[in-house]
Amino acid sequence: MRNDIELNNLSLTYKHFEALKNISFKLDGGKIYGLIGRNGAGKTSLLSLLASFREPTSGSIKIAGKTPFENPDIMQIVSFIYEKDYKEETEKVKGMLEVSERYRPNYDAEYAHHLIQRFKLPLDKPVAELSKGMKSALDVTIGLASRSPITIFDEAYIGMDAPTREIFYQELLEDQGNHPRTIIMSTHLVSEMEYLFDEVIMIDKGKLVLHEDYDSVVSKGASITGSLDAVDAFVAGMEKLSEQRLGNTKAVMVYGEISNQQRLNAELQGLEVGTLTLQDLFIHLTKEDDA
Repeated sequence: MRNDIELNNLSLTYKHFEALKNISFKLDGGKIYGLIGRNGAGKTSLLSLLASFREPTSGSIKIAGKTPFENPDIMQIVSFIYEKDYKEETEKVKGMLEVSERYRPNYDAEYAHHLIQRFKLPLDKPVAELSKGMKSALDVTIGLASRSPITIFDEAYIGMDAPTREIFYQELLEDQGNHPRTIIMSTHLVSEMEYLFDEVIMIDKGKLVLHEDYDSVVSKGASITGSLDAVDAFVAGMEKLSEQRLGNTKAVMVYGEISNQQRLNAELQGLEVGTLTLQDLFIHLTKEDDA
């Protein structure tokens, strides 16, 4: 089945609050999309629409050419993985996996068992008794093993420690290479996760700020590193996103295209020209206006 997604002038209003405002974009199948935005930007609202949890107030959303809300054919191909409250859950880990297998037609039980071993999850332990990190590991295990054509991770990995998150990233990339699908990842860990993304979707205050492939996004600026005076002279007149200084060495992130001639001049001055970080661009594009 096709797993493309298309939004046209999509808006969502809660009572008098407009959570999403005229958002339009198209996502092709088989890619990993990074959805980033500040707290309250509308990320979870957008993902809940994609997961068929609610209807948009206006505009349209199509998944595989069909409207997803209350559409069993579409709901079956979308997995929405988010942080859940398991404190009342008496089912054991093994039982939770069996339920997922029952309702997910593409579920791979053998791959789930592999993930259970990698995350060191105890099959016979009640889910409510798991640590926060293990609950997150269980959630992402269900998401990865579902092999749903559209798999959404909404901060589901936030409870994991850094080594466990790294296992998740490794498994996600490897499984995406072997079994391509559309993966959407909402995250605050921008600097840690940006290498995973094929394309970036950035929203701010309910509006679409940016939707481009990752390489195009990070080519919108550069990092300039070298001696203090040489860096200051080179970036004079440029839009600066961030600065760091250690002794007589300085690194500045600038926003704007760096021409080949400028790069050559920088090299002649002993400066290093690197790529822009997605996190610096994110902070710049979503910064609050001065009062």
